[in-house]
Amino acid sequence: MNTPMIGLSEPQIQAWLTPLIWPFLRALALLTSLPVFSQRAVPMRVKVSLALLISMAAQPSLPPMPVIALDTPAAVLTLLQQLLVGVTMGFAVRLVFAAVELGGELIGLQMGLNFAGFFDPSTASQGTASGRFFGTLVAGLFVLSNSHLAVIGALARSFEVFAVGAEPFGFLRRTLPQQWGAEMFTLGLWIALPLVGMLMFVNLVLGVISRVAPQISVFSIGFPITVSVGLIGMLLTLPMLEQPIATALAQWLLKFQ
Repeated sequence: MNTPMIGLSEPQIQAWLTPLIWPFLRALALLTSLPVFSQRAVPMRVKVSLALLISMAAQPSLPPMPVIALDTPAAVLTLLQQLLVGVTMGFAVRLVFAAVELGGELIGLQMGLNFAGFFDPSTASQGTASGRFFGTLVAGLFVLSNSHLAVIGALARSFEVFAVGAEPFGFLRRTLPQQWGAEMFTLGLWIALPLVGMLMFVNLVLGVISRVAPQISVFSIGFPITVSVGLIGMLLTLPMLEQPIATALAQWLLKFQ
């Protein structure tokens, strides 16, 4: 008795792969640009596994996707769309981290700590102690406040706003990434403003002392005073950083929902 052969046609394979391959590519592009997960310490195998897990778990909530032949120009445009949407989402979250690190850089500049720079191997860039401290702080808040889960939720809802294959680059008109730089600097300045104002007042007082009592060496006492006041101010303002960071992250993710 002959066993019947099971045959699979190309349209059937495409119909099975289409609901999985496009979410997988968008999730993988997000993880390769998302802070914390995009560091060199996270192996590429872990990123691929997480992207596959996210794409499979999100299947019940994803809208129907068009079947696109993988050997057509439309597939290339759709591939670019998934990569650009995922990278743009990761870049939006990265801007929140950069805004907080910018606030730390401004605070360190007023404290006089920016004279001591070091090479950061995780980002392959030059950094300072205060900027690195605020970067580590926002990374911890990002994970502890379950913001990474909010990013995954925004990724799943982005398939409804930016449908697969429909206007591959239309999401640029909605998100307006060219305006994100101004928002980043605004957030960084608002974070650093209380401490910068406090340290400017300390420098003003030191300037008055140098005029009233010239025999006092302001250079010898100014640095420890500004560093001490800056560290105390950082300690007092750290509990208030969670709300602006969470608000900024929610505003940026709202562009993709």
